[in-house]
Amino acid sequence: MRAQPEGTTMTDLLDRARGALHAQPFSVLLGTELMYVGANELTLCLPIRDELRQQHGFVHGGVISYLADNALTFAGALALGPRVVTGEYKINYLRPAVTGVLMARAEVVYVGRQQATCRCSVFVTDGDQERLVAVAQGTINRIGDGAENDAR
Repeated sequence: MRAQPEGTTMTDLLDRARGALHAQPFSVLLGTELMYVGANELTLCLPIRDELRQQHGFVHGGVISYLADNALTFAGALALGPRVVTGEYKINYLRPAVTGVLMARAEVVYVGRQQATCRCSVFVTDGDQERLVAVAQGTINRIGDGAENDAR
């Protein structure tokens, strides 16, 4: 795991991550918030509301997938720096979410020079109940420093 740049505090990381999240119009539209940032992990949350449901009353799988993808990418940024994108990810839906708040907890599993492997667990919390609804794993790629030329 790479260390954060010298002089970077956890408050700096939290401020930068919140700034990046609020710079994403889609995340703002959905109402996603950053709840926690650690050295190699973070938590995003999204309150469930009617607009996020599918026809059976469950939170739409695309919403859960978005939250996992964003958490994976933010975790990758902790290790690789802020200029990252998702290269790929896989998600398993375990049970539906209906009410409460979605919480995506992502962590870095492995870091290379240009990419990181991260995993994420998505929970739904309702009161003091917490239930696992999905798990995901993905590869996060650094962009810049010539990496965009590698894709050609």
